[in-house]
Amino acid sequence: MDKIVKYLKNLHLEFIKFLSLKVLGKKYLRTGKCKACGKCCHGIHVRHSKHLIKDEEEFEKLKEQHYFYNYLEIVDKNELGLIFACTKVHPETGKCTVYKQRARICKVYPQEELFMMGGEISEDCGFSFVPIQSFEEVFEKIIKNTKKPIQS
Repeated sequence: MDKIVKYLKNLHLEFIKFLSLKVLGKKYLRTGKCKACGKCCHGIHVRHSKHLIKDEEEFEKLKEQHYFYNYLEIVDKNELGLIFACTKVHPETGKCTVYKQRARICKVYPQEELFMMGGEISEDCGFSFVPIQSFEEVFEKIIKNTKKPIQS
């Protein structure tokens, strides 16, 4: 029974990888789960449309359009744009105080786009990205391994 469960879990993961790569065009698969450390809620660059938010005027307009931006405060600025921190993180525990009602951007964090733009995930984060291999790459690897002579 354990072998069947393990097989089905593996098959499920492979199906998710296939959908991500072929249907969604993703190159990486997000794995792991949130450890609720709160580190991703500080030092945030926010992307809207196809660019990062660069000035306070743009940020004020976004706050009017989307309630989530009201959770953020500007803490710094660099060559990429404004840097934010979430005001809904408990200062002592690092946990989200509105977790059940958190914004979609928080629910889907981290996204491949962030990773592909050069964004980094904290070393303590429970999430990571692994490359998705295409069917051709996996098949080629299997063929290559089956052609190796068996050593005794």
